[in-house]
Amino acid sequence: MRSRTPNESPTPRWTRHLLPLLLAWLLASAWGSVVQTQWNLQALVRLDVAIPMAERVQSTLQDLIGFAPVYGGILAAGWLPALAAAAWLARRQPSWRSPLLAAAAAVGMVAAVRAVDAVAPMPVFIDATRHLAGLLAMAAGAAIGGLLYARLTARAG
Repeated sequence: MRSRTPNESPTPRWTRHLLPLLLAWLLASAWGSVVQTQWNLQALVRLDVAIPMAERVQSTLQDLIGFAPVYGGILAAGWLPALAAAAWLARRQPSWRSPLLAAAAAVGMVAAVRAVDAVAPMPVFIDATRHLAGLLAMAAGAAIGGLLYARLTARAG
């Protein structure tokens, strides 16, 4: 066991990453939920279904409660290995840390969604990810979550 320096915290280093990771995950989960809700509502609008703003807000809030936790689980399954690999690479190339974590968060999300799609009985589990534009919109939220995590865990230089 290595000795601590006088300014080093007595808590393990990895525990200092839990809250930033949780905040980034919550942001990405909420983003994905809102994207898929609005994507689905817009598909109804294209079918000439009128959707008032109050209905959009209510649907969005319901999905944040009902769908975001499911999506968050899918997201976590993709993020854990992807962010671990990115963090490992970032230790070797610290100047690439933020882009690596952002890219890993997006790629991990896409991989997890596609894995769920492969076993889901329907063609796709999240309709917004059926087409590239929707998949990229959801991946953007994951990447922003990865950037938030990078920012919150950056060492003061």
